[in-house]
Amino acid sequence: MFYDLSPDTVAFSTERLTEDIDQPYAGFNVNPFTGDDPTHVATCQQQLADELHLPLHRIVIPHQVHGSRCLLVDEDLLSQLAAQDATASVPFVPALEGVDGLLTNIPEVCIGVSTADCVPLLFYDSVTSSLGVAHAGWRGTVACIGHLLLAQMHEAFGTRPQDVHCLIGPCIGPEVYEVGEDVYQAFSQEGFPMSQIARSIPAASSADSRRWLLDLWQANVWQLQRAGLPLANITVSGICTYTEYARFFSARRLGIASGRIFSGLVLRR
Repeated sequence: MFYDLSPDTVAFSTERLTEDIDQPYAGFNVNPFTGDDPTHVATCQQQLADELHLPLHRIVIPHQVHGSRCLLVDEDLLSQLAAQDATASVPFVPALEGVDGLLTNIPEVCIGVSTADCVPLLFYDSVTSSLGVAHAGWRGTVACIGHLLLAQMHEAFGTRPQDVHCLIGPCIGPEVYEVGEDVYQAFSQEGFPMSQIARSIPAASSADSRRWLLDLWQANVWQLQRAGLPLANITVSGICTYTEYARFFSARRLGIASGRIFSGLVLRR
């Protein structure tokens, strides 16, 4: 699925494209870190490279850890990736371990993040022609990874929030994302507007703790506005991965050991 983010970029999220919707790895999966058959992953990665008209070593896939570390993709990193053996899969180097956000201003490089209910954030700075991507699960959202990535883009490229357009890709929606009191309190303690992003629901039994439906879409919109992005520059896809798991991978539907959506950006020359 492609997004109309800018004529200067290719912005996309991969879809499963399978009829075996209840098989956790069935469909298009380029992520090598969740237990899928390496041969299947390698085939999908090559298909993605062909679709984007890029060599494999210019597709950058980090190993995410639900953290907030963001990495600059520069010529040195690309040289390290090019030096790896790209015959079996997208090359991986130690610098990509424990990374949940990427930024670059180098054309013809795909930076992306993997999700399966978490929030993919795609950033384009129309003035400096720079890109950023972030993986914002509930932990990353609480840590304001979107805000941190924007700060790093400012440091690296001079990015100003008012020049940035952000797309919030497919993720679990506010009508089905059920969380416990611990997650609610984590957001509350960081100052999120809880009356806008959460609503209480009945517990399954009297022995259960309080339960909530959490709106990750709105939580990320709120943090991005606080970071200085105009509301008009933020686009929410509105696609719920949990309800549309036939089209997009959903960890809550299929389990953690399943494929991943890959949401990416390429700056064209």
